[in-house]
Amino acid sequence: MPILFSVVLIDLIGFGIVIPILPFLSPQLGADKMDIAYIVSTYAVCAGVSGPFWGRLSDRVGRKPVIMICLAGAAVSYVMLGLASTLWMVYVARGFAGLMAGNLGVASAMMADITPPEQRARGMGLIGAAFGLGIVLGPMLGGLLSGEDGSFTLPCIVAGLMSVLAIIAAAIFLPESLDRKRRAANRREQLSDDRLTFYQLLRQTRNRLLTLQYVLHSVSVSSITYLFPLWAGDTLDWSAREVGIMFGVQGAIMVLFQGGLIGPLTRWLGEWRLLCICVSTFLLGLLGGVFATTMITMVSCMYLAMTGATLCMPLLNTIVSHRTPIEYRGRVLGTTSAASSWGRVIGPLMAGANLALFGYSGAWLGAAAVVMLYLAWAFHEYGQWKRNPTTGDVHPGA
Repeated sequence: MPILFSVVLIDLIGFGIVIPILPFLSPQLGADKMDIAYIVSTYAVCAGVSGPFWGRLSDRVGRKPVIMICLAGAAVSYVMLGLASTLWMVYVARGFAGLMAGNLGVASAMMADITPPEQRARGMGLIGAAFGLGIVLGPMLGGLLSGEDGSFTLPCIVAGLMSVLAIIAAAIFLPESLDRKRRAANRREQLSDDRLTFYQLLRQTRNRLLTLQYVLHSVSVSSITYLFPLWAGDTLDWSAREVGIMFGVQGAIMVLFQGGLIGPLTRWLGEWRLLCICVSTFLLGLLGGVFATTMITMVSCMYLAMTGATLCMPLLNTIVSHRTPIEYRGRVLGTTSAASSWGRVIGPLMAGANLALFGYSGAWLGAAAVVMLYLAWAFHEYGQWKRNPTTGDVHPGA
């Protein structure tokens, strides 16, 4: 677990470096606000297409080689972005990065392989904590490296080097979680079920509606991450530096909750009850953002919403892994990762359209409406579980 955490962390620091510079990079090349949404969506579309492929490949050949391949692709994509001199080159770089973005789904599958059910939520929380710590260090580093003039070449080159370091760390220290016999068994099982569609697989594992929540979750989170830098730049005249610091603080909150608190909270409350609380907090922050008019209230609502959202993804991954046989684990978690990517396609486009039509308050309200659907599903599933708590999906807590 610590080795996997470290590899994911190094990779995500590189990913985080480019977060605060993208909203400021593209206008230098002639892009407007909708172009920024399209660039974000280009990455997400490509990740949505490739996610199930990487997950299924990891079931067949092992998690470690797929992680290393995706890291190598990420390194190349950052260099491409750093060398971009025209807007179409930015699109190509982010599209290629999306095609190689299979690591989170595969790393989640590896974490499920190496953790017993009673420790699964903690393990998934560590993957989330690696993401959070990457969001702490990466954007802060990206903001500092961009300097006062907003240069983006150096941050992108450093991001590429971080991915290369992650490849080296994985090659030397990361053990394979699926032994040769398990991989061979997975290949035989998958060959016998080659005609099994994603939809049939999700129905067979009772994950159809659950997978939809990955879309709703990512729609809302990506809407916030798209809107906030624009709001801060328009209203407060913030630069990439200030936005990076703000996201860094949020990343620290993510690390605290996902790395330290999710295990005890899950044992105390159980996955379903805790999920309902987290989605409710997410919704409360978004509704507050509709009415926020000052820096303090807007930033506070951002933190409240993102803190509520922080624990949702590890909890969803835990529930999915409990429901999915090991021979399909990579494929299903790859599919849920792809579902998240499709949500990141919809989110910025929806937020951009709402921003153009209704302003920032309307854009926040649009994200809140999506989370209302998410919350309705969570309470419905919690009620189902209370009526039949012997399903074996999750641990009930106290």
